[in-house]
Amino acid sequence: MPGNQGVAIRNLSRLLMLASPMLPVGAYSYSQGLEWAIECGDVKDLPTAKDWIGDVLASYQANYELPMLIRLHDAWQSNDLRKVADWDEAYQAGKDTAETQAETLQMGYSLRKLMQDLGEFPIDFVEDMAGIETPAFATIYAGVCVAWGIPVNEMLHTYAWSWAENQVSAAMKTVPLGQVAGQKILLHLGKELPGIVAHSMRVKDEEISNFCPALTIASCQHETQYTRLFRS
Repeated sequence: MPGNQGVAIRNLSRLLMLASPMLPVGAYSYSQGLEWAIECGDVKDLPTAKDWIGDVLASYQANYELPMLIRLHDAWQSNDLRKVADWDEAYQAGKDTAETQAETLQMGYSLRKLMQDLGEFPIDFVEDMAGIETPAFATIYAGVCVAWGIPVNEMLHTYAWSWAENQVSAAMKTVPLGQVAGQKILLHLGKELPGIVAHSMRVKDEEISNFCPALTIASCQHETQYTRLFRS
């Protein structure tokens, strides 16, 4: 198999691994405020679920999560561990509720532990990961992509798709929605992803923003929600 084609197929397999619901980082246990939006009636059917998830994808993910992921990828790529730590700190500071902060730390811990246990990486990278006391999920995710030689745009597509798929899964369980409805939402979001990723790559440092009031309110309300399936 030609070298470039072999690398592309290897990268695809690794990206599918990172996007898989089988990745043991606990993503399935979080709804990121969506459960509250369902509880209060803002999300109640296919159209409202599609609008909620799509709006968060186009605002919070496009202007905060993905641009932050780009900076973390760049810092790992340049082997600048001080910059990795700085962007990790900045990213965590943007988690404006207790649940979202706990979520990224738990998932970051789990992803790092998994990658250490796989025995896949050079010892230097394993030690660099271990040197971050309480890393965010995005920080370890970006580092793994750099260690695997995955280009930034492919990383962004995979990260955003995995987030969207988890949100749709949460909606299917809680609204509830049927499987066909869930696939319709994912089909729609998949068409939007290229533009969202392209937008995120144009966001300048000073334009990075976690401003998404409805999402923040939903996350805050979820912290005291009486009955719930999810941890956020």
